[in-house]
Amino acid sequence: MSVDLTRGARELALAARTETFIREVVIPYETDPRIGSHGPSDELCYELKAHARAAGLLSPHVGEAFGGLGLNHREIATVFRAAGYSMLGPIALNIMAPDEGNMALLEKVASPAQQEHFLRPLAAGLTRSAFFMTEPDGGAGSDPSMMKTTARQDGNHWIINGRKAFITGADGATVGIIMAKTEEGATLFLADMPDPAIVTERVLDTIDRTMPGGHAIIQLNDLRVSSDAVLGEVGQGFKYAQVRLAPARLTHCMRWWGAAKRAHDIAIDYACRRHAFGKPLIDHEGVGFMLADNEIDLKQSELMIDWCAWVLDNAGHGAGGPESSIAKVAVSEALFRVADRCVQVLGGIGVSDDTPVHQIFRDIRAFRIYDGPSEVHRWSIAKRIKREQAGR
Repeated sequence: MSVDLTRGARELALAARTETFIREVVIPYETDPRIGSHGPSDELCYELKAHARAAGLLSPHVGEAFGGLGLNHREIATVFRAAGYSMLGPIALNIMAPDEGNMALLEKVASPAQQEHFLRPLAAGLTRSAFFMTEPDGGAGSDPSMMKTTARQDGNHWIINGRKAFITGADGATVGIIMAKTEEGATLFLADMPDPAIVTERVLDTIDRTMPGGHAIIQLNDLRVSSDAVLGEVGQGFKYAQVRLAPARLTHCMRWWGAAKRAHDIAIDYACRRHAFGKPLIDHEGVGFMLADNEIDLKQSELMIDWCAWVLDNAGHGAGGPESSIAKVAVSEALFRVADRCVQVLGGIGVSDDTPVHQIFRDIRAFRIYDGPSEVHRWSIAKRIKREQAGR
């Protein structure tokens, strides 16, 4: 099967509309005082989403039945990259993690009643969500089989106990997807929030500040949910997690590609205007070559994203397949190199709030850990190589 990366008319038109929206509406918000150390406030988030709703750009990845545009992965890649040009762009379009991945999971696995209760308001940009999987030391992290959070059945209910760590967006979320260990295996549960049994111990101070609500340590104290709150089937939590995580790794790549492109554009403008030793910075090979390397990394990342998106749309094995791991490692590390070079080109300005470059650098550095660090993905890829060799 040949790979066709041709962009359709709808895709190109949506990208152009998104680019205009980001430049004219979203970027002016980047200095808004409602952006704090734990991300933009909910007030700011919902204000941005209202603008996107008015522009017809809200939740483009969701199916038309839930108010979205029903884009395929290739179209999503183009639109998400355009939205990522501002770090507030994905929030405005309602395509920021963890909400975007949670919406995709609910659309694929949730029952019709669960979709109406949880997915529809989430897709409408009226609520936020969190995915409770990672745990503190000794619990589930890169190895989800170490899950310590438990769920035991009590009549027509389940009672959940445990601790979760680095739960993005938990502070302020109204939808919780919780992974817990049952006798049948890992299981996903849906919970309305806030709930007195879901206690935020603290919101961590982290290197990034893009995701609303930050990243929290959560205590689950006898959380009681009904049997109707099971997402999918009991014991199938690991399988459903991969349904969510494999595409979500790629959408991270898309969004951060847009941010890296923004940093690159700022660095180019500065290098062409700033003079040193009798000529523009870009004419010095030390600077010009860094910008050239940025172009190479950006183009290779774009092609990697589009290839992986094509696989998800056409090859039928993308969810959980090796492509998302390959893309996650290659793109996250390439975009970090781009952001790092941009800081270097800008010099002192690059580590100040005079441009968004230093924050893009900080957030992209964290991206190398989100949804599995590079080392875990390399380990997974190496295991596949060994299996394939053994099968020859």
